[in-house]
Amino acid sequence: MRLPARIALALASGAAVALAFPPYGLWPLLLVGLLGVVALLHDLTPRRGALVGLAFGLAYMGVLLPWIQVIGPDAWAWLTLLEALFYGVFGWAAALVRPHRWWPVATPALWAGVEFARSQVPFTGFPWGKVAFALADTPLQSYVRYLGVPALGALVVALAALAWWGLLRLREPAHRSPVAAVAAWTGVVAVVAAGSLLPVGLAGSSGTVRVAAVQGGIPGTGADGLGEQREVVTNHAQATERYAAEVRAGTADPADVVFWPENSTDIDPLSDAATRTAVEGAVDAVGVPVLVGAVTAGSTPQTVRNVGMVWSPATGPGDIYVKRNLVPFGEYIPLRGLLAPLFSRLDEIPRDFEAGDEVGVLDLGPVVVADAMCYDVAFEQVAAPAVAAGAELLVVQTNNATYQGTGQPDQQWAISSMRAIETGRDLVVASTNGISGIVEADGDVLAKSTNDDAIVLTATVHRADGLTPAVRIGAWLERGLSVAGLIALLVGVGTRAWARRRSAGPPPADAAPSASNPPREPVRTA
Repeated sequence: MRLPARIALALASGAAVALAFPPYGLWPLLLVGLLGVVALLHDLTPRRGALVGLAFGLAYMGVLLPWIQVIGPDAWAWLTLLEALFYGVFGWAAALVRPHRWWPVATPALWAGVEFARSQVPFTGFPWGKVAFALADTPLQSYVRYLGVPALGALVVALAALAWWGLLRLREPAHRSPVAAVAAWTGVVAVVAAGSLLPVGLAGSSGTVRVAAVQGGIPGTGADGLGEQREVVTNHAQATERYAAEVRAGTADPADVVFWPENSTDIDPLSDAATRTAVEGAVDAVGVPVLVGAVTAGSTPQTVRNVGMVWSPATGPGDIYVKRNLVPFGEYIPLRGLLAPLFSRLDEIPRDFEAGDEVGVLDLGPVVVADAMCYDVAFEQVAAPAVAAGAELLVVQTNNATYQGTGQPDQQWAISSMRAIETGRDLVVASTNGISGIVEADGDVLAKSTNDDAIVLTATVHRADGLTPAVRIGAWLERGLSVAGLIALLVGVGTRAWARRRSAGPPPADAAPSASNPPREPVRTA
């Protein structure tokens, strides 16, 4: 197949993978698209493999991330191109190892390495779009409890590689083996089917707790969704007070803890008297600890912090979690001195947020929670380490006001659901304007908001005190796969260099002396 045709099919394959994600949810297309890119890399030089991988990545990220356009079409274009470059590297590396018999093992390891790399660089990385996040509510989601998100992504790529290897057993006369082909395809089907049989759920149980997630609503839409900051905190305070009144009236069940979303107050309640009064009034009304999402002062006048703050009716503000993974160009401006003079839109973010450096384990009294702030939840070093440190329940405080009407909230909901299954913890999501909800550790939804109106969701959830295999070994699996991919790449590079050297051969015996063929010194004998 000629290169232009392969590039066109690579674009189609990338689009197919993107359509497996919410809001589309056509998950079988994930396997189809991955099989497509694996097949298209067959018998290609590394340079052409890079072009095929780049085309795949452009379509994949371009279809997945149109919600970035609320910031600007140029932001969507640049982010799509940046992330596509990683898949160009994957295509180059996968084509490089393809001549080796062990390519079906090396290819998923290379994929894991690429997903790891793009989760780290540039800046703080961008893990959005890891293929495992497309598997919520599918037969394959249960594997995340045992493998973790990165290794589950590698497993799906391995299934695609195995399916293509089986097809090659029918196409290539020198290696023709219908039995091997059938065995490979049977293995793929068996792995998918077995996912429905794997046990999931709580990793141990240490009791229950009644929770309430407050979705207060916001006054605006799009990028101006939080323009009226005092109205936002007032909305959440009033929603909490209405819920407290319903509890007193006996029309609602009381909660042991209450969760407010990220940015439920963008005015520092520790320094602004009116905001503090609003928060304290709501906390006193409900009479239980509230986890407040707040913006507080940073270490300098030029910085602020995005925090989850425990607020007790007895003792007031207490422990905080400072968001660790900040959104580049959303919560801070990388290379501000260089870029700010070139793009006036960056003036809308006059102060950078400071990133935290500790896991989000917060003791609210009735329950110890693992807190993640919105974008945080996509990163591997957030939920699992907090659970390993003793968290009994997952909480995602999020603010998706900017992305109303796009696929971003649905994609984040799927990520959060996968984290619940991965860690064996029930999950509470509190959002300013949807999607808020409560999910059990097996992925079943107990409550979920259906619109952007103010609402308080309540449910009884379980506290868990055990660790899933993914929490115990998931990070090591990711690192091991990435190292295996790097080793495979180095072997591929070395083998290719050796083959080139051998094909060049030694110079003819009668060749004229040159820099590469110097004259030999006469052999002297005694």
